[in-house]
Amino acid sequence: MAETRRAHKRIPAKFEVDVFWTTRSGKQRQVKAETKDVSGTGMFMIVPVRLRRETPITFKVTLPTEITRVPVELICQGRVIRASRAGEPPSFGAIIDDYEIRPVLPAE
Repeated sequence: MAETRRAHKRIPAKFEVDVFWTTRSGKQRQVKAETKDVSGTGMFMIVPVRLRRETPITFKVTLPTEITRVPVELICQGRVIRASRAGEPPSFGAIIDDYEIRPVLPAE
């Protein structure tokens, strides 16, 4: 099978991610995940739960100061576009529909 070409190159990167979503029953959920790779339009994450394709999610990554020089958060609105199959470790690919970058404020 020929591999389809991607619009954006994936870059292997491990960042801790907070993932938020609403269940079908309306409950707010949150888990910690870790990115496996990132691209200009999305991320692939290893997560401790399974989410269905098209699940709307919010995910937040605090970018390392080695990259940004000042603490910043990348907050994304997106959706699951690819989910792991039964028998595979829980993971999913998410597309970024919108994002915001903001400074991390010191704790008071």
